[in-house]
Amino acid sequence: MIDYPAFEAVFAIDQEGSFERAARRLGVTPSAISHRVRSLEERIGAIVLVRGSPCRATEAGRRICRHMERLRLIEADLAATDPAAVGGGGPRRATVRIVVNSDSLATWLMPALATIAGRPDRLLDIAIEDQDHARDWLERGETDAAVTASPKPAAACDVHPLGALRYRATASPDFVAAHFPGGVTREALAKAPCLVFNRKDALQDRWMDDRFAARLQPPSHRLPSTTGFVEASLSGIGWGLNPEPLVAGHLASGALVELVPGTPVDTDLYWQVSRSTAFLLEDLTRAIRAAARAALFQTT
Repeated sequence: MIDYPAFEAVFAIDQEGSFERAARRLGVTPSAISHRVRSLEERIGAIVLVRGSPCRATEAGRRICRHMERLRLIEADLAATDPAAVGGGGPRRATVRIVVNSDSLATWLMPALATIAGRPDRLLDIAIEDQDHARDWLERGETDAAVTASPKPAAACDVHPLGALRYRATASPDFVAAHFPGGVTREALAKAPCLVFNRKDALQDRWMDDRFAARLQPPSHRLPSTTGFVEASLSGIGWGLNPEPLVAGHLASGALVELVPGTPVDTDLYWQVSRSTAFLLEDLTRAIRAAARAALFQTT
């Protein structure tokens, strides 16, 4: 039988970061919440929380937290159709955890998220991850939905094609004049500083491979910010693959130029959602698919 008071304690501590704040949230004493957690750990033979500042759930604890998150979603769904079933106070807010890439968040995704965040029974927990690696979160059971670059479904997930986000290899005119005086060649690219989001970012490599069939290793600035990428390009810090929606105006004005005109990189995106909770996230799935149809390149 599930010890829900103990599960509630683990969930609250992981969200609040300390036993004291979790105790205030649940309306109990810190000693009471500590007893619940200690009893649970003794019963299951595993540590569920890393005590620290802040406290965080272990792998065993994260499974408990995921269960509680899904329970909140079920309560919210029930309250929408049968408010009396959850009592006069209504359901507790449900947190929807999704994993998205930073470029989608900065370009087309926010209107879809706004439709969900506007619901009184929902909160968002958004994790940023490269689209090539977001599927791993689903495989590990750390999220119920993600924007990924993989059409291959994660275990027990449904896949919805969204369209393609287009990127342009861009830099400032002064940067191009300084680093590519004789044109954009393999030799010049190997020396010109480029921008990368983080170690997982392979877009620049993909563009160089597509254009020049070469695996070059230019000096790279790491900059984990979509808008920062654009600003760095405008400032002449380096060249990089920027989402077309964010640089179209700069290209039109001449503040940025395309390194090799007419050589975009299209990244196909997919919405993957766990079948176990898909029915609870139908409104989010509809909103994301609608936003993608309006903003992304549709290949079919």
